[in-house]
Parts: sequence; C-alpha cells; structure tokens
Amino acid sequence: MFVRRIAVIGTGYVGLTTGACLASLGHHVVCADVDADKVKRLCAGEVDILEPGLAELVSEGIAAGRLSFVLGAPAAVEGAEVVFLCVPTPMGVGGVADLSIVESVIEEVGTLLPAGCVVVNKSTVPVGSAQRTAELIERDDVAVVSNPEFLREGSAVHDFLNPDRIVVGCDQQDAAERVAALYARLGAPTVLTDAASAELVKYAANCFLAMKLSYVNAIAELCDRLGADISDVTEGMGYDKRIGQAFLQPGPGWGGSCLPKDTSAMLQLADAADFEFRLIRATIDTNNRQRQRMVEKVRLAVTGKRGGSLSKVRLGVLGLTFKAGTDDLRDSPALAVAALLRQAGAKLVGYDPALRSGDVRADLDGITLVDDPYQAAEGVEAVVVLTEWAEFRSLDWSKLAGVVARPVVVDTRNLLDPDVVRRAGFEWNGLGRR
Repeated sequence: MFVRRIAVIGTGYVGLTTGACLASLGHHVVCADVDADKVKRLCAGEVDILEPGLAELVSEGIAAGRLSFVLGAPAAVEGAEVVFLCVPTPMGVGGVADLSIVESVIEEVGTLLPAGCVVVNKSTVPVGSAQRTAELIERDDVAVVSNPEFLREGSAVHDFLNPDRIVVGCDQQDAAERVAALYARLGAPTVLTDAASAELVKYAANCFLAMKLSYVNAIAELCDRLGADISDVTEGMGYDKRIGQAFLQPGPGWGGSCLPKDTSAMLQLADAADFEFRLIRATIDTNNRQRQRMVEKVRLAVTGKRGGSLSKVRLGVLGLTFKAGTDDLRDSPALAVAALLRQAGAKLVGYDPALRSGDVRADLDGITLVDDPYQAAEGVEAVVVLTEWAEFRSLDWSKLAGVVARPVVVDTRNLLDPDVVRRAGFEWNGLGRR
C-alpha cells in the first residue's frame, strides 16, 4: 500500500474519525481545527466526542507518530498529498446546505496547496460543489474529488473500517484512483464515478433511509388502528432480501445531523432542477406528523383522551439524544417531542446516560435534567421512553413503580419488554403493538 501524507481539515465526528482511521491504515495524518483548546486536548489524546473506539485510535495514532493535530488549516496542508475537507455544512436558509465554512477554508489554503495534491470533499455537499471548489482554488495542478462519508454516529469507527462501499467521484481518473487507493486495505467495493454522481449518492442514500423510516412509522400507526402487531409485520417484511431488516424500527421520528439536513437539501436540488420531488416532501411531512402523534399517545395514556390536557402534568422522560450511543442533540426527535410536550403544558424531568444535570444547553431549556433514571420517575404521571438506550431495558421497573404517581409507560421506541414492565405493575403503551 502507498503511504500518503494527508491533511484533514475539521475534527468533528467526520473529521476526527477520518483522520484517526486513515492513520490506523498506515498513512501520516495531520488534523487541523480552529479551536485552540480542542487542539490542545487532542494533542494530549483527549477526545470529547462520545464514539466507541475513537479515543483508542487517536491515542494509538499519536503514539505511533502517524497522527498529529495543529491549529488552523494552513499548518496542516504543508506537504500534504491529499487534503480532506471535513468541516460543517449546516442547513441554511430555505433548507439549502450552507457552504460558507468550506469556501472559507478554500480561500485560506488555496494558494498554499502543494502542486499535484488532491482536495477531497468529505463533508456532505450539494451536487456541483466539487466544481465550485475547483473554481475557488483556480489551479490546474490541484484536483478536486468527491468522497462522501457514510458514518453513523455511535458506530463511526466501525463503519469507516468496515464500509459497505467506497464512493469516489472526479472527472480526472488518476485523482479518483489515488483517493480510492487510500482505502485499499479495507477491501470494500469501490464506485468510481464523476463528481456530481458521487455527491448525489449521499443524498439519495440518506433520503431513501428517511423514506423507509417514515414508511414504517406510518405502518405502525396503521397497526394501531387495525389491531395488527408492527413487530410481526416488520419481521415478515425484513426477510424479503429486496427490503432487508435495517431501518424497520418505528420510533418518534427520524433526526440527527444528517437526515433532516439531507432531505431538505434534496428538495432544494430538485426545485433547482424544476422537479417536484413529492415523495421526499411527503417523507418530511410524515416525520413531522409522527412527533405530534407521540404527544397524542402520551395524552391518551395519561388522560384517556387523544386531546386530553397535559397542563401541569409531570412526566419523566428517558432519553434525550437523537440516538443511543451518542451525546449528540442535533435535531433530536426526542427533544422535538419533549418540546411539544412542554408546549402542551407538561412539566418534564429528563434523564439520558450521555448527559449530566449540570449540562447547560439551549436545547434542554424547560427540562429538569437529573443524573438518575429513578429520580426522573419520582412523582410522574407517565414515564416516556424517547431514545433507545439499552440500559433502559434493565432498569428495576418494580422500583420505578414504587416512585411514580401513576404506573404508566409510553415506549416510543418499542424498546422495553412489555411483559417485564407489566409484571412490575405498569401499563405499557408502544407503537403498533397489540
């Protein structure tokens, strides 16, 4: 394998995982960030991100001399053969991806890039971004490649080192092959294509997953109305190889840092191409409705009526992050449902394994955060499970029954064993279950 000198700009989920994993494959990697304190902590092997295996890879890379961290992009690109752009591309006005940080980095390092190096757009960017990046660089001796990431928070290291596929897009074949060669040791199927197609792959994949989740949530609601069982329905569906088992778990809606942003961006791309993408719009609408439906389920469980009042009703909320295994609150469906419950007048006490009572974040306003799930249940009229943390299954539900005001559980993830919860004296309410 050819060992490359690589620069990674940005040390968030994607950047730090990319840098640490490429170093573990034998490359020499320099990661850059604009946060001086963060760079100092990373140099000492301290990783702030909750991501299994990442801290170990960072420490190993530093110890082996293959991974280092610097302040600012210019310090990283010196002598680099490949430069990965892993900076945020948040959802901007109207749902379009905001590329201002990408453009700022390019303007900062464009003239400093070594001749013959390859710039790689790793961040999720709209179709046409590789071309736009090349125009900003304005150098014939620097190629721009699209190499989208397919990392799931909570399993990012595993996903990087065990990829389903590697997608590399560039109109210059040699540049695409150089980037693809970085991953040669992984032995994954590799798709070499043009930049526009590679950019669209990421959006197309995430939008399909969002549609699949919205679909199964709609099927769960239909199960509620028809007396069918969603677990049996999805099991029967999942054995069909054309469908598969993944993303067939109903919940309070999809969220996180990718799906909301990418579905909105896909609508923008479609609108710009004068195409009305009704399927994606319906997917988003269904997701928004799902959050309202969770509130209806809580109303029904607590008051006996779908439109019953939750004014001053005390609720214990288990799980606030957007998914288990991460401390990420961005576009968390749990927080979205919690916000709707607060708007309905409910008083919320929340517990999440990744959060602490002293955490001060705007997203948590109106939620009394505690460090113990049993404390979250004290005196509540319902326990509402919003994130699928495995530890919630093993709680002492008999102990919980002894501290709640009313033994009612609304399980928006179908996470718990209904028999266990019921034996403890609770009324269990799930999604689409008999």
